[in-house]
Amino acid sequence: MSKIRILLADDHGLVRKGLRLLIESQEGMEVVGEASDGREALKLAAELQPEIAILDIAMPNLNGIDAAAQLAKRGDNVRVIILSMHSDESYVVRALDAGARGYLLKDSAEEDLVQAIRTVAQGRPYFSPAISATLLEDYIRTLHQRGLTDTYDLLTDREKEVLQLLAEGKSNKEVAALLNLSPYTVETHRTNLMQKLNLHNTAEIVLYAVRKKIIA
Repeated sequence: MSKIRILLADDHGLVRKGLRLLIESQEGMEVVGEASDGREALKLAAELQPEIAILDIAMPNLNGIDAAAQLAKRGDNVRVIILSMHSDESYVVRALDAGARGYLLKDSAEEDLVQAIRTVAQGRPYFSPAISATLLEDYIRTLHQRGLTDTYDLLTDREKEVLQLLAEGKSNKEVAALLNLSPYTVETHRTNLMQKLNLHNTAEIVLYAVRKKIIA
């Protein structure tokens, strides 16, 4: 059984050492490289072809979010997990927009890192539990402030299915195959559910699904 190949990028050597020890204590995982800044991470990702890149959000030369965006633009087949001290929604949104598939708080990395790697390696997004709780609290507060109600129950059963699959990272084509629908029909469902929920892009679909605990 092949191991999950992982690249670590953090400007603190002690942090990298601790993460490496944690990862390599797990069966089926290996750290193939370490970087101390975002530019070195990009270089090593091209050379080593890891499956997972764990990027600190605040690194010199190139921060983790911008490095994630460049990896996505470059088309590297690597899934990014952002390590961060920040739990507020603006950072999570920026990370998702940059193509990150996971967002992990540093203070819970010891408890959550292994699960995050396994989940993201399977193609599903992962967020620290504290992030999910914060997103839900912020969402409820915003609804109350605006005098709005949650419109999830306006979705049809099929739209709810499509929402979950899109939030899990599936493409329209993959959703169509799973649900035995045409890509055109999936796009119609996607458009309808985004209008009903006032969502504008894939990042917002993922955030909504996390708030509603549709995905972990």
